[in-house]
Amino acid sequence: MAALRASGDEPPVTIPRDPAREAARRELSKGMYHENDPGWFQRALDTFWEWIDELFSRASTATPGGALGLVVVIAAVLAVLGALWWRLGTPRRGPASAPALFDDRPRSAADHRAAAQAHAAQGHWNQAVQERMRAVVRALEERALLDVRPGRTADEAATEAGLALPAHGSRLRAAARDFDDVTYGGRPGTEQVYRRLTELDHDLDRSKPHLAGSTPGSGGGGTETRRGAAG
Repeated sequence: MAALRASGDEPPVTIPRDPAREAARRELSKGMYHENDPGWFQRALDTFWEWIDELFSRASTATPGGALGLVVVIAAVLAVLGALWWRLGTPRRGPASAPALFDDRPRSAADHRAAAQAHAAQGHWNQAVQERMRAVVRALEERALLDVRPGRTADEAATEAGLALPAHGSRLRAAARDFDDVTYGGRPGTEQVYRRLTELDHDLDRSKPHLAGSTPGSGGGGTETRRGAAG
């Protein structure tokens, strides 16, 4: 003991466990120890991929064939979804209230027909279908078979026109559905749809309206009177 004191050595200092732990925590909380730590985004990304890895591991364990069986099941599900999308097309989203058929720019039936033909020549079938349907309705307004009403929808126009031209009622309703499908339903327009609308437009232009209260054999005079008023 005397030799120990003479050498100047002192016994080691011992610190209780809790104060030692607190001192270590304070030391390690200093910024110098965390300069290279990943940011919050990287930590979130790491957590996400760990969750995906764990989920995949659990699923592969529960699936016959393990990981390979899980890949086959996922591929089969994606194939079925792709086939359904290809067969049914984009899901239709029906608007809360059907938008108006025309915009705020008043144009004649001839203007709409010219625009439809220009779009068709370029293969822009969506616009060609829309403009041809507008030409159909505008032509009926110009003949006074429909009243000029801002905000009218394609369905309303088809229903009202079917009263004056009952022989074409079903074709008018089909044309309104085609217009809605192309304009609001996400369905692509086609040349076939455009041709149907063009034929309808021509047939309507040559048709004679049915007047309320007219009887067989007396329709000639009433029809001419209505056409004269339209002119």
